[in-house]
Amino acid sequence: MDIYVGNLSYQATEEELRQTFAAFGQVDGVQIVKDKTSGQSRGFAFVQMPQQSEAEAAIAGIHGVELGGRALTVNQAKPRQPRSGRP
Repeated sequence: MDIYVGNLSYQATEEELRQTFAAFGQVDGVQIVKDKTSGQSRGFAFVQMPQQSEAEAAIAGIHGVELGGRALTVNQAKPRQPRSGRP
């Protein structure tokens, strides 16, 4: 399951997220989304967990928890919507 993590501190690292989610089960990948020009974090990330039950437990257990001084928003990632106005 792909998990969206929002309200992420700009100083948070992929390793910190991996450790936080690993407490609930196997983590296949972590990607902090970064600005293409500056390379700075955009304040959100995606975590991949292969087991549905572990992912659901992580969402329930981590949503609202503080990491780097910010309360995380954690939920199941939604499929990306196509952008309008661009061919």
